[in-house]
Amino acid sequence: MSGSSSKADLQLSGLLNVNKPEDVTSRQVVNQFQKLVRPARVGHAGTLDPLATGVLVLCVGSSTRLIRFVQDQTKEYIGEFVLGKRSDTDDITGEVVETPDCPVIEREQLERLLPTYRGSIEQTPPQFSAVHVNGRRAYDLARQGKTVEIEPRTVEVYELEIVKFEFPRFQLRIVCGSGTYIRSIGRDLGEDLGVGATMTSLVRSRIGDFKLESALSLEEPPTLEAITAHLQPPIKAVPHLPHYRCDARELRAISLGQKLTGPPERLPETDEITEVAIVSPAGELAAIAEWDRPHQCLSPRQVYAQRPN
Repeated sequence: MSGSSSKADLQLSGLLNVNKPEDVTSRQVVNQFQKLVRPARVGHAGTLDPLATGVLVLCVGSSTRLIRFVQDQTKEYIGEFVLGKRSDTDDITGEVVETPDCPVIEREQLERLLPTYRGSIEQTPPQFSAVHVNGRRAYDLARQGKTVEIEPRTVEVYELEIVKFEFPRFQLRIVCGSGTYIRSIGRDLGEDLGVGATMTSLVRSRIGDFKLESALSLEEPPTLEAITAHLQPPIKAVPHLPHYRCDARELRAISLGQKLTGPPERLPETDEITEVAIVSPAGELAAIAEWDRPHQCLSPRQVYAQRPN
């Protein structure tokens, strides 16, 4: 299959697990794939800085509507840091300042601090970050030499452990929720130790079930054939949502945008459910629906099932 007309005939939709290389922006990776799959759209779920490598999930076609669900999934990182250095970007790409007369830090000193950074923690994002400050990105202001007040935010750190330690360098494995800045964890640990710390490398090893070992390598330019071979179904974006397995009659109703009424007995009995993944009899994602408990119905908000002829 070749040529622009055959590309246009492809109804590509799904998720691509890509291994982003260093010194490439997430946007550049998207652009590389966008050229191959036009007219299908491409978006990415969870930006990686140019310094960082590893899992970057691309959402293709109608699956771009699922980006936020991928972003909400748990992430795992391996970050490397050096003690005795501070940086305006909190990593080695910025202006690095050595800590004078930096004392030797022992592994046990660092280990004792880790419980403080597990669970729900308050974290201040870096000055060079994409957070909004008065309607502008913090990194735009930082590039102008301005220091801005960035409000701390609550993030979730589920696991945090030392992988390697050989002063002044150490490596952490971090499992966390969305919005966590790994640079900030290293920076704050360094400040707690009184010597500063700067991130030297970062690998995202997992987002949800998307793992680095199964990611598509970009050592060679991607091809349309490689994309179609690695494309994963949209259902992979929502493993964390409650699933409702519909029958053929309900699938037809959903494909027409109709509500599923009556008590869905296959859903958990909880008031906390707001969004549900409706799964077709074939195991495909049919829709994202809102669970309206008072009215005992599922209202489709994003429909992926094909309308019947």
